[in-house]
Amino acid sequence: MTGPVRCTVTAPLLGAVTGGADRLLEVVRTSIRAGDNGTPTRHGVRAPVDARLVPVAVTGWLCTLVVPVAPVVPAAGGAVVAALAGVVLLGRRYQRRGALGLSAAVACLGAAVLTAVTLLHVSAARSGPVPVLAAEAAVATTELLVRTDPRVRSSPGHRSTYVVLEADVLRLTRRGVTTAVRTPVVVTGPATWSEVEVGQRVRAVTRFAPTDQGERAAAVLAARSAPALIARAGPLDRVASRLRAGLRAAVAGLPANERGLVPALVVGDVSRMPEQLEEDFRTAGLSHLTAVSGTNLTILLAFVLGAARWAGVRSWGLPLIGAGCAVGFVVLARPEPSVLRAAAMGVVGLAGLAVGSRRHGVPAVACAVLVLLMVDPWLGRTYGFALSVLATAGIVVLGPPFSEALARWLPRFAATAVGVPLAAQVACTPVVAVLSASVSAVAVVANMLVAPAVTPATVLGIAATLVSPVSLTGACVPGHLAGYAARWIVEIGTRAARMPGASLTWPSSALGVGVLTLLCVAAVVLAPRLLRRRGVTLALAGSLVAWIVHPVQPPASLGLLTGWPPTGWVVVACDVGQGDALVLRAGPRSAVVVDTGPDPAYVDRCLTSLGVRQVPYVLLTHFHSDHTTGLPGVARGRVVGEVGIRPGAATGDDARRVHDWADSAGVPVAAVAIGEERQVGALSWKVLGPAGRLAEPESRGVDAGSGDSEEGAAENDSSVVILARIQGISVLVTGDVEPTGQRRLLSSGADLHATVLKVPHHGSRYQDPDFLRAVGARIAMISVGADNDYGHPASSTIATLASAGARVVRTDQGGAMAVVKDGTGLGLVARSPPR
Repeated sequence: MTGPVRCTVTAPLLGAVTGGADRLLEVVRTSIRAGDNGTPTRHGVRAPVDARLVPVAVTGWLCTLVVPVAPVVPAAGGAVVAALAGVVLLGRRYQRRGALGLSAAVACLGAAVLTAVTLLHVSAARSGPVPVLAAEAAVATTELLVRTDPRVRSSPGHRSTYVVLEADVLRLTRRGVTTAVRTPVVVTGPATWSEVEVGQRVRAVTRFAPTDQGERAAAVLAARSAPALIARAGPLDRVASRLRAGLRAAVAGLPANERGLVPALVVGDVSRMPEQLEEDFRTAGLSHLTAVSGTNLTILLAFVLGAARWAGVRSWGLPLIGAGCAVGFVVLARPEPSVLRAAAMGVVGLAGLAVGSRRHGVPAVACAVLVLLMVDPWLGRTYGFALSVLATAGIVVLGPPFSEALARWLPRFAATAVGVPLAAQVACTPVVAVLSASVSAVAVVANMLVAPAVTPATVLGIAATLVSPVSLTGACVPGHLAGYAARWIVEIGTRAARMPGASLTWPSSALGVGVLTLLCVAAVVLAPRLLRRRGVTLALAGSLVAWIVHPVQPPASLGLLTGWPPTGWVVVACDVGQGDALVLRAGPRSAVVVDTGPDPAYVDRCLTSLGVRQVPYVLLTHFHSDHTTGLPGVARGRVVGEVGIRPGAATGDDARRVHDWADSAGVPVAAVAIGEERQVGALSWKVLGPAGRLAEPESRGVDAGSGDSEEGAAENDSSVVILARIQGISVLVTGDVEPTGQRRLLSSGADLHATVLKVPHHGSRYQDPDFLRAVGARIAMISVGADNDYGHPASSTIATLASAGARVVRTDQGGAMAVVKDGTGLGLVARSPPR
């Protein structure tokens, strides 16, 4: 957006809004003051909820969702129209004194303000030279202000790691010209970037790349040099870094899970959280504990204010202490948008619980939403913001009636321990389903069980943090005590996640989420009546426990919503992102899994959606993480009989992780033999490769998905290749076999003809055309991640397959892909991507 356009948008808009701003402030003030503290009236009926600000918050939120991806001129016009409509409605309100007219007027004014603010933020992010350089993929020397802690990531199938962080570009130099800017970007770089700290100013040579429309960052910068320090971080950032490092040092002697969990509980530092523990917490509905959420600040404020009240502090002293505590927490956890959002929602949540009044709580939540979106409209486009708002609203609105209903027959503390997490879970369930395509069945129970340990772990962790600058030895005492509390949380999270019915797969389609939302609304209406009846509540709780221990798959209900799993499926390429996971049906609830993808959650979700309960055999074609890391997810709630691996020695990290997991799970591991034939139920297969002696990799250009080295290409070429048969359908599964291996298979004389081909190496351009034509497949399945960095699948590979008469299907376009067989022959069913 250019400068003149910005002026054209804001001048009439701000003028129109000014006339009604005092009315908006009046509504805010009266809404917050209104209410009766939640006490019943003399007739025993609770005062109605004051929801006058809710339409304003919802309308403003919708504007932040739409404006960043909308054309500038229509968005600006919409803002002006909304402002004028608000002024007109305000004038009519004074003539007719209608409450509905006032609500509509304030909603229009709120929408106009949020639209204007969002347009200004979008303009600031998209103006200047950075987006232009990104469109050109240009290289420049940039001066950056680091905004977030560096996060170390690994590429699927590679041992190398890279670092991701957020920063502001302050200056950029290209072709001898230096330009001063202030533009947010995302920076990726090698491991040397892991040492930078928040608040530092660094210089590096970077290549610019564009981002998707609607993203906060104006570009992605790939660092081509190590960061050169220009200026140290400010005093507050240095103090926060020292305190965070002190906490990590104080818990360094704890076991790995506890060592990673305590910093995550206290300040949201997940740098040491084991990946498997993070996955278990997601399944158990405990992932909010490992991020900076309102829970962290709520616990801290409750403890500090309780101690202050016990010490005799009254009147204005308590709010001042609470405000200071909140500011200190924001500094310690980093003043990022997510932390500010968590702080605001934590204060509102604590106030709502303390007052116990929905009449006070609802306008407070609405005000918090409006203020946060005014400060940072980009928050409205994040799932974290949606979950925070819904969880806080659930606690404030649904928590009191749920707890009061349970208090009819439970002690007050027990009623609150059950009612509050139940309220938050019901409110957040539709959004969680969109994110994970599943509904946690253990979340309420797990949150209730960990609640007694969360507070001591957090408070003791904060004590260790504050003591660490003075004495690290002294900080180890509360740090290790926090570890003992964290151990209980770890035990509950891991055991809950591994229950057979821990989560229920739920379609993330619009229809599926819509049905789930209606079910949640019904639960909100019926829950207070049901929860006050002891017998009904205990019966429902018993049914839930029975489901968790021994779930019953509901394919019919899933079929009504999405047609998944399809009737008669025989082969499914799971949607696991940039990786491979193929499911070959062996029986009604039994299947053989070939490769497991890069994430346990994805393959677990796929198998659960298919109703697979027994996995007699898992074949890992080769040792790259995008084919092996998901192995624990296959075993989640299922019986795994054996793991097959490629022949030959393997000493890499991926191989070690496979053997370590198999040893701990008691699952035997055995290398396959060339020519080996096996059968499981209706499924049989023969091992065809790796054929012959592994040759040195061919000299060719580096393919980012090939291992980036001769070693990586050799591992790909050692992939196990099998020809499977089920119900008269033949399936050639090829792993990531390279062109040299493909040619060796051709020359071996093996029968490669198959109905279905799992295309090698995610459809990489490195294929042998003669091999692809020799297979003669009717269906070619490519397992590939959407918007991957490797250029997979290659257009040349797709063209070769199409010219050979194959129908090419891709998981990045249709989600999980199923080959089905019915009376009319073969068919294909695609499931929309769940992520």
